[in-house]
Amino acid sequence: MRVSESTGQQLREADGHGVGLGVRLDDVCVVYATKDGEGVEAVRSAEGHIADGRFVSLIGPSGCGKSTLLDVVGGLRTPVRGGVSIDGEPVTGPRRDTAMVFQEDSTLHWRTVLSNVAFGLEIAGVGRKEREAAARDMINLVGLKGFEHRHPRELSGGMKQRVAIARALLLDPRILLMDEPFGALDQQTRMFIGRELLRVWDETRKSVLFVTHDIQEAVYLSDEVWIMSARPSHIMEKIVVDLDRPRGPETLTSLRFHELTSQVWELLRAESEKVLDASGELTA
Repeated sequence: MRVSESTGQQLREADGHGVGLGVRLDDVCVVYATKDGEGVEAVRSAEGHIADGRFVSLIGPSGCGKSTLLDVVGGLRTPVRGGVSIDGEPVTGPRRDTAMVFQEDSTLHWRTVLSNVAFGLEIAGVGRKEREAAARDMINLVGLKGFEHRHPRELSGGMKQRVAIARALLLDPRILLMDEPFGALDQQTRMFIGRELLRVWDETRKSVLFVTHDIQEAVYLSDEVWIMSARPSHIMEKIVVDLDRPRGPETLTSLRFHELTSQVWELLRAESEKVLDASGELTA
């Protein structure tokens, strides 16, 4: 644990969290208000369960509500029907045992890497000596040792995302929500950072819900891949990824990896075609 046992316990007790039942999505329905007052149904009925320590990726056609569903799990958006619970407790707003990492650069450009990573503990009132010691441990964990006193302008895009991941993990969340965190990176960097994420996840075993458009990325990282339908969406299939862990470059060339990516693509293709049909970009 990167935070001391006493600090981590204080943070958990402040949110009333303990060992439990994981994350449950029950009949989640989300409707967006429109100018004409009609509303657009983004997510019709989403059901799922993320057990403690499981890595789940969410994939689906563009505009199907993946990020919307992530916001609901994170307590940033309220569904019109159904809901999300953690250990049986309804999610009614942001929780201290849940952290989010976004695609956009979220580093604070005037702060050093060390100060960026320690920021959450600073807000939580943890003393400087303890939070910086904890931040240094987390910086080492994500492979940024030696960059503690650099500013974001001196870092690559992949390094900035590692700073964001370290900052999120430092609060010792049980649940990590990631919204296309590697979407702005080139393919080679994306694969490298994905491998680093798996290494960190293997050490921390957080529950992860990871939104991506990349089928190979979803299969490579996950215990399960949840496939969303076209809007109004639901989780239409859950694919168990039975690839051995730990995973490395050899995983990407294995027969089973290609079987799983093909299975996901076949399910996703028909839904993507529906979206293109509706937009007039694909004709029969």
